[in-house]
Amino acid sequence: MTTPVVAEIALNVPLYRNFDYLVEPQFQTNIAVGCRVAVQFGRQQLVGIVVALKSNSEFLDKLKPISRLIDNNAIIDRHMISLIEFASHYYQNPLGECYQVALPTLLNKGEAVDKSAVPIIKLIDENTSVNGKKQRQLIEHLVDSGSTPVTELSALGFSSATVKSLLEKAIIEKTVEYNRDWQSKPLAIGDKPKLKREQAIALAAINQATGYTCYLLEGVTGSGKTEVYLQALEKPLQQGKQALVLVPEIGLTPQTVNRFRRRFPNVPIMLWHSAMTDNERLSTWRAAQTQSAAIVIGTRSSVFLPFAKLAMIIVDEEHDLSFKQQDSLRYHARDLACFRAAKLAIPLILGSATPSLETIHNATNNKYQLLTLTERAQTQSDNQYVLLDMRGQHQQSGLALATLDYIKKELTKGKQVMVFLNRRGFSPSLICHECGWLSQCQRCSANATYHKHIRNLICHHCGAQEHVPTQCPSCGSTQIIPAGQGTEQVAEFLAESFPDTPITRVDRDSTRKKGSLESALHDINKGEPRILIGTQMLAKGHHFSEVSLVVIMDVDSGLYSYDFRATEHLAQLITQVSGRAGRSGEAGTVLLQTHFPEHPLLQDLINNGYQDFSRYALREREETLLPPYTSLAIIRCESHKLNDINNFLYDLIPEQLPSGIQLLGPVPAALERIAGKYRYQLHIQGNERKKLHLYLHQLVSYISQSKLATKVRWSIDIDPVSMA
Repeated sequence: MTTPVVAEIALNVPLYRNFDYLVEPQFQTNIAVGCRVAVQFGRQQLVGIVVALKSNSEFLDKLKPISRLIDNNAIIDRHMISLIEFASHYYQNPLGECYQVALPTLLNKGEAVDKSAVPIIKLIDENTSVNGKKQRQLIEHLVDSGSTPVTELSALGFSSATVKSLLEKAIIEKTVEYNRDWQSKPLAIGDKPKLKREQAIALAAINQATGYTCYLLEGVTGSGKTEVYLQALEKPLQQGKQALVLVPEIGLTPQTVNRFRRRFPNVPIMLWHSAMTDNERLSTWRAAQTQSAAIVIGTRSSVFLPFAKLAMIIVDEEHDLSFKQQDSLRYHARDLACFRAAKLAIPLILGSATPSLETIHNATNNKYQLLTLTERAQTQSDNQYVLLDMRGQHQQSGLALATLDYIKKELTKGKQVMVFLNRRGFSPSLICHECGWLSQCQRCSANATYHKHIRNLICHHCGAQEHVPTQCPSCGSTQIIPAGQGTEQVAEFLAESFPDTPITRVDRDSTRKKGSLESALHDINKGEPRILIGTQMLAKGHHFSEVSLVVIMDVDSGLYSYDFRATEHLAQLITQVSGRAGRSGEAGTVLLQTHFPEHPLLQDLINNGYQDFSRYALREREETLLPPYTSLAIIRCESHKLNDINNFLYDLIPEQLPSGIQLLGPVPAALERIAGKYRYQLHIQGNERKKLHLYLHQLVSYISQSKLATKVRWSIDIDPVSMA
């Protein structure tokens, strides 16, 4: 009798188990662990991944056969399987869903791995004169980058018409290429500056690494961390190996990739981020796998790319919250990068001016090697901080008159000014001047934000929109006025106050169109006097050489919060935003508008810096037994019916807890309702990580069999970065 072949398949279903299928004889020769197969699951055909091959199953006589073998060879290797299985185990997530997150959309749909090939645009003649502004900008871009994929040009805002026009003039050419011979050529290195002493010490330490070492490159803003990254990459590239550079924001990838391309003009450098099309992402995925990408610069999900010869991982701005996925598989890209680097025995560099307290804790415990950069690369002296006491101050659109004087002074010098307010729209709400009515979202526990330019109220949580009422819905008054400030209002006010000065606003509303962010950055980098107004999009990682004054509005919102991480996040934000000033060789000024100038956090931060603040904050965490000195997980639950949430969460609370485990809740989330659904949480804290994971594993097993769980939407968040 022939021994049966059974394939264990991971399917994208919300069940904590895999599924067995029979492998019929015609598939047995080519099937392998890491292949995709199509199978019948209920009434639908699903694409799954083979995670094991065996000769038996407890359901052997009931097994369905595999419908189709999609791949004749494994599309992911043992290392990638190990990474995905670790993510499933650590984050308590079904394995099939983890594969869904880790693979490009087209592969999850069953498309061929080589379905996509993205054309490359190269510059033939940079000296030809052209009349169109966009054509000139495209030529300038290609002078900097050497060559660029068509899809990247699209993301940068260059239309197909612009590309077509230059193709017809034979100024550029389009080719489809897989550059697989870059490893056999000598590495070309563009102009590079001489390193300062601290940079040279950090680079020497990284270059001496053998096997896995995690380096924390803690450098003040503007200290030249990127230059250390670039020179550290020379060694693996000279050996013909690959590197992954993780960045937190889509907006940072184009400027980062151009800088990397100028330094390494003859190696293929590719992008990975959510604004790319499915074809573009599959092309990058395949380029990493076939070694036709030497460096990939990407956002968090690029940690799952299947590099053939990965030799170094760099995580820039490692503290950034956007490295944490907030739905489905709630992984942290930085932590998975640590696991991946350790498994491959390669160096990992975590860079930040404001490292997370967890990372600093690991460095002080010698799990990571700490490398510090205390000198700014272009400026000899530190920025000057000014705490502007807003108590009793006359203000307009949230800006004190004294602030306007500071702005005027810098503009007169021909400098640029950045005004930071992390709140888009015209105002956070509308208020009735007579009865106190507030514009609230009918589906969320939140106010509806007033957007003046479109005359709409928009909920930034569920997206609901409605027209601005002409009369108060409560009392009928017409005295409806804005309450509070957003970037739109501040930009309008400053445009009236400084009519001769260009204003650039950078937030999610002003950068919706493709290429609008790049266009705004291009205008800023012209260097002319200008006022920049924006949210965190403007604050992260950008180099604005002419900004001499940074104004931070609404500092106080982060001083008093329900979230124990709020002060850490505020200190990081202030430090990061402050770092945009004084990058031209002269010290800049950072003005913080606050009603609490004597607050210990602000005093410590401006007098002693983030490094001192973070060490003090860690001592506080240790005394209060909060992460990283304990481990935390949150079970989040939502439903239209509050009673179903209570029944589910209270059912999870045992009569007696295991030793070392504590529960808090159920408690409502910071926003109790979003899109009509109630949101509650159960916090689970463990004094040891192993104890917490054991308890969670048992809890997930219990929930999987609970009928109450079918009436709510629930999830587990391991190592949450936000209590929201």
